[in-house]
Amino acid sequence: LGPKHALAYDTSLRDGTQGESVSVSCDNKLKIAERLAEFQLDYIEAGWPGSNPKDAEFFERAKTELSQDVQSKLVAFGSTRRKNILAKDDGQIRALVESGAPTICMVAKGHLWQGTDIIRAT
Repeated sequence: LGPKHALAYDTSLRDGTQGESVSVSCDNKLKIAERLAEFQLDYIEAGWPGSNPKDAEFFERAKTELSQDVQSKLVAFGSTRRKNILAKDDGQIRALVESGAPTICMVAKGHLWQGTDIIRAT
């Protein structure tokens, strides 16, 4: 019984680099992505292209510097559109699309109080 297959989703290149005193260059992120792919991971969450220039650079360089196999595993992380801005006009959404990543992981407010009290949306 149970699942016959599990998917592996690695967050080392985004969440793993948020610790105090942790800094990874774009060159090293590209090398780490290649190594992670060798572990047969299904998904490699590589960064938030709309949040900082280094992650935007990573996705741009990945298009030409990483193999098709590694590229096929990349995930761009981001958030839903901002309040009072259409998705087509939101720079964060545009950065996700322009990243070229075949998969996007979006974080969103999921509880009613977050919508009403945090972002004050109705």
